[in-house]
Amino acid sequence: MDAAVYVVRAAVYIAAFIVSFYALSALNFNRFVKQGYVLQARLLYWILVLSLAYLSGSFVLALIYIH
Repeated sequence: MDAAVYVVRAAVYIAAFIVSFYALSALNFNRFVKQGYVLQARLLYWILVLSLAYLSGSFVLALIYIH
């Protein structure tokens, strides 16, 4: 693969990460987390952001079919 494909893939994943982070910031995680479990709540939030970014980025890349 040439360098342009890597740049496009990286840009898609970074954009998906930013959009995922922005979208999940609309949720109120305080309703779902027990009192005193701040570290676990932050870890869950980052796992959700990374998972959603990977899935949505992979979906976009599959749509434009860059491998």
